Amino acid sequence: MKPIYTPKGKAGEYGDLAVNIYTGCPHRCFYCFAPGVLRKEREQFHTCVEPRPGIVDAVKRQLDQEGITGKLIHLCFTCDPYPEGCDSTATREIIKAIKDAGNHVQILTKGSGRRDFDLLDSGDWYGVTISCWDGNALWDEPWASLPSDRCRDVAYARDAGIKTWVSFEPVLDADLVLRTLMGSGILFDRVKIGKLNYHPSNIDWAEFGRNAEAICQARGLDYYIKDDLRKEMEEHDENA
Repeated sequence: MKPIYTPKGKAGEYGDLAVNIYTGCPHRCFYCFAPGVLRKEREQFHTCVEPRPGIVDAVKRQLDQEGITGKLIHLCFTCDPYPEGCDSTATREIIKAIKDAGNHVQILTKGSGRRDFDLLDSGDWYGVTISCWDGNALWDEPWASLPSDRCRDVAYARDAGIKTWVSFEPVLDADLVLRTLMGSGILFDRVKIGKLNYHPSNIDWAEFGRNAEAICQARGLDYYIKDDLRKEMEEHDENA
């Protein structure tokens, strides 16, 4: 097993290398794409959550054998590095291995990674996904930590000298994202924004994208518009 891989497609817009640590995710986000990608029944994916067999040793072995160093490695795409209610010791061990080999990590979570902040430094990135706010989280992401708690962790990370970022993908509430960019953008060193895919939505994506980009530019934020959303914006401009 070579768990460190080069992500492709939409995932490729997030990082050069990645590791998926767990067999599933308990958060039950309704929009989750991972069960389909992994060809698993959703219930199995959400209930059978444990470290992939031998994952820690496999990461260490690949780092050593391939001489992987000086890279930014993303945790994770098809799972969460901090699955709520599960033992995340494997995540801590993998972060240690990646760092000991001279690399940095880019974390993206809907859980809480605060306990591992002692392993991170200014070359690492701690990020959270914000798709909804607390009032809707119980429906949209019923077993994940509350978005407000995620932002609190981001603030702690920032105070600890760790770089911080937010993924507004998928966007479920356009007004929420725009308000967050206006009000709490200062929390984040980097912002990535992407539309909701594979589900119906009444959001005017072109208008939302233009408004989000204007706010990011006005506030001097380091931002990235995902390709799917950028395409909506460009197609609207061509047809205007």
